[in-house]
Amino acid sequence: MYQLFAAKLFAVCLKYSRNYQDAEDTLQDSFINIFKKIHQFKHRGSFEGWLKRLTIHTALQKFRKHTPLQIVKDDDVEEIEEVVYDENSVPVDFLLGCIQELPDRYRLVFNLYVLDKYAHKEIAELLKITVGTSKSNLSRARMILKEKIEVQQKIQKEA
Repeated sequence: MYQLFAAKLFAVCLKYSRNYQDAEDTLQDSFINIFKKIHQFKHRGSFEGWLKRLTIHTALQKFRKHTPLQIVKDDDVEEIEEVVYDENSVPVDFLLGCIQELPDRYRLVFNLYVLDKYAHKEIAELLKITVGTSKSNLSRARMILKEKIEVQQKIQKEA
């Protein structure tokens, strides 16, 4: 059971890290935070959800320590059409690799919004950015992913 929790938490760390080694460091830091804060778990909701939230917060804290704040005006947000993922045309490993290659600020917002279903207001609070910056970073992440997927699909058609 403990290995299952560790594996799930490591998967969360991989989503928010640039590479495997950073994910390992984040997981270790997460376990330290979990053990420090275990007394705060109030049994109101799932223990697994509480562990996941703490792990995400640990990853975000590491990001905030090493990244300067970048201000983006709300009117810089550019809406693009949502990328529709077709599992037959783009391998999952390729897609996950593309997400990990995103610049940190884009990857974090993309993961929080798309994969973990946070609202832009929550993301803004977690990352200490504006809602507009969150929306802009999501839009740019989607644009980068869309371009990479289109290149991958073009390569597949030519093969």
